[in-house]
Amino acid sequence: MDGVPALDEPLKKLLGAATAKVMAEHLDLHTVGDLLHHYPRKYAERGELTTLSDLPLDEHVTVVAQVADARVHTFNGAKGRGQRLEVTITDGYGRLQLVFFGKGVHKPHKDLLPGTRAMFSGKVSLFNRKLQLAHPAYQSLQGDADGDGGEAVGAWAGALIPLYPATTKLESWKIAKAVDAVLPSAADALDPLPGALREGRGLLPLPDALHHIHRPRTKADVEQARDRLKWDEAFVLQVALARRRHADTQLPAVPRRPAPDGLLTAFDAKLPFTLTEGQRKVSREIFDDLAAPHPMHRLLQGEVGSGKTMVALRAMLAVVDSGGQAAMLAPTEVLAQQHHRSVVEMMGELAEGGMLGGAERATKVVLLTGSMGAAARRQALLDLVTGEAGVVIGTHALIEDKVQFHDLGLVVVDEQHRFGVEQRDALRSKGKQPPHLLVMTATPIPRTVAMTVFGDLETSVLDQLPAGRSPIASHVVPAQDKPHFLARAWERVREEVENGHQGYVVCPRIGDGEDEPKKKQAAEDEGKRPPLAVVEVAEQLARGPLAGLRVEVLHGRMQPDDKDAVMRRFAAGEADVLVATTVIEVGVNVPNATAMVIMDADRFGVSQLHQLRGRVGRGSAPGLCLLVTDAPEASPARQRLGAVAATLDGFELSRIDLEQRREGDVLGQAQSGVRSSLRMLAVIDDEEIIAAAREEAAAVVAADPDLENLPALRTTLDALLDEEREQYLDKG
Repeated sequence: MDGVPALDEPLKKLLGAATAKVMAEHLDLHTVGDLLHHYPRKYAERGELTTLSDLPLDEHVTVVAQVADARVHTFNGAKGRGQRLEVTITDGYGRLQLVFFGKGVHKPHKDLLPGTRAMFSGKVSLFNRKLQLAHPAYQSLQGDADGDGGEAVGAWAGALIPLYPATTKLESWKIAKAVDAVLPSAADALDPLPGALREGRGLLPLPDALHHIHRPRTKADVEQARDRLKWDEAFVLQVALARRRHADTQLPAVPRRPAPDGLLTAFDAKLPFTLTEGQRKVSREIFDDLAAPHPMHRLLQGEVGSGKTMVALRAMLAVVDSGGQAAMLAPTEVLAQQHHRSVVEMMGELAEGGMLGGAERATKVVLLTGSMGAAARRQALLDLVTGEAGVVIGTHALIEDKVQFHDLGLVVVDEQHRFGVEQRDALRSKGKQPPHLLVMTATPIPRTVAMTVFGDLETSVLDQLPAGRSPIASHVVPAQDKPHFLARAWERVREEVENGHQGYVVCPRIGDGEDEPKKKQAAEDEGKRPPLAVVEVAEQLARGPLAGLRVEVLHGRMQPDDKDAVMRRFAAGEADVLVATTVIEVGVNVPNATAMVIMDADRFGVSQLHQLRGRVGRGSAPGLCLLVTDAPEASPARQRLGAVAATLDGFELSRIDLEQRREGDVLGQAQSGVRSSLRMLAVIDDEEIIAAAREEAAAVVAADPDLENLPALRTTLDALLDEEREQYLDKG
């Protein structure tokens, strides 16, 4: 081969085109290295059977079990007589039904005799209230010479049988066979850990770790391999982040100190409440950063409703005081308008710079969004370039080339994970020197995740709720099992309205026909009904259970002016119930709204539900949040909803959320479930490794920022940080 490293060889060279194609399409595995890093999910011990009682519904599983019983049933179908083979397998305690139909009956009937041990692989479904696998693939473990039996058992002569993350198109045992073909290449794996670190921590060399993880002889082999592979992932990632932090400290920035008797002092004097101790502490951290000659890179996180906006606004006013400008970037127009409204309200005459009645130290607060009229937009752009406007709040319209600032000193990004990095960079490049950066996340993040996903930012946490917030009661409403619970839910909404309050109803889909066919089709393909839609639900409620109440609709595809008008009417109490999509998820603040009903709640993520729930209970009356679902009682979806109903602690929920989507790439889009660069490292459980790796990485980068003496680490880093990831990581 012309110098292609062994681990970069395309799989089709070693495995044949058909297998390589399935691996690429279904498992995103393209090279020998990809397959070597496709680790077994767990191991079955030879002679030990898989516990059948807790198999997850609707997921693809591989189990090792024994055939207890097999019967062929003949039935009369539409096309004449048909045959159905029912096989019962057991783990010695529980049982699981397998079914085969039609022509697919003969071979399993011959292979799966009572007493046979085999691996079975398929999707778990529910039939007549019992779990079953329909048409599973199977592989005998008897070692008979029938079919692949002998060969397969040969591959697992060891005591532990590796079970790989598999798909319906490629079973675990076929993946194991492919791994055998590439395992010799592990000897050429580049070792990213510096030798001293590896020896100091007693870690295996990388080729040994790869051998042990795929073909362990003992459980100790597996443990040693996992320890080593976790370190690789944590360390390479932390080196990437440490290099970012190092690069940031090399950048210059204008120190921004508030004037002694300026805008900030005037603002604080007119606040109708005192800041919480937490808000004061975090403000001090931010002001210290703003006064430094390097750009601030700070993450501000806190519980839903902990007053992050107030802290951010005070930082923005401090920068305006020092002669600079501050920009706040919001993910949606609804939110940008909402922030603009609340900032102007909080500042009063201090936001009326240059106007009659404006205070002497006042500045101008402008809004800039993509859908503004031409005249308003021209005026806003003019106010920015002349410096007339000290504070601007906008969507990504702020990033366009036409937008020029007089002196941009601070960028506040609301809701990190919705923004691509290019957008932040584009905004940063609008300052004469890099502006200071403050990132706010709406939902709390556990410490280790902050160390990984936002590892290049310093973190401030607001953990006290402002006085006057009310508790929120949350309940799961199982609409399918107990329809009368749903009827009662609508009665509760009516009761809240009769008591002078308002309510939200949230649905996962809009229902105006735009992208609907795709969503409906996707749902039908999975054998589910389409998600409930705002437009349809609003009509049904207005005609049915909420007849006589003022029901309004809000979603992302409405005209911006219409959206704003609906929000204003709702905020003013001129509508009783707002039926909306998740556009209300963040930042919407209507203290009089006390009830929220979330339809198809199982279709939302944990953090999203917590975030939505934070829209009620913002005033003095207690809040109520009802999570409506059709998910069956034992399903993971129902457990997730139960967890949300059980606690109001966002940090606890964010842990649960991460455990749920452990496979999701914590590095890539923080929410996606795509194959992870963290295949072995569990961000929640491996806190000690991550913290230790962070220290080691900081030391390595301080001594050798360009990693000139660690070529293998550099190569590994370049491979991990393919362009898009490196940019995503570049939170600054």
